[in-house]
Amino acid sequence: MSRDPRDIIRRPLVTEKTTDLMEQNKYAFEVDLRANKSEIKRAIESIFGVKVDQVNTLRVKGKPKRFGRHTGRTSDRKKAIVKLTEDSKGIEIFEG
Repeated sequence: MSRDPRDIIRRPLVTEKTTDLMEQNKYAFEVDLRANKSEIKRAIESIFGVKVDQVNTLRVKGKPKRFGRHTGRTSDRKKAIVKLTEDSKGIEIFEG
C-alpha cells in the first residue's frame, strides 16, 4: 500500500545554508521519520513535477529543553536534501 506523498514530505526547510544549496540545484525538506529515500524521491517528483537525481537523508535528534522547572525534549526529525537533474527547472516554493 502506497502512502500519500503529502504525508511523506512535511515542509520545506528554508535557512541560510539551504538557500546556498539551491545554487547547486539542491533543496531541503523535513520528511517523515519512517520514509526511505525511494519514497522521498517519488513524493518530490509527484508533488512538484521535477526529476530527482539524488536523495541524501539525515536524522536530527531532539534537543533537551527546560520549561521552568520541567524538563523535556524537542521531537526527533528527519531531513532530506534532494538534488534535481540538470534539465529540471527548480521548485516554485523556493523561488518565492
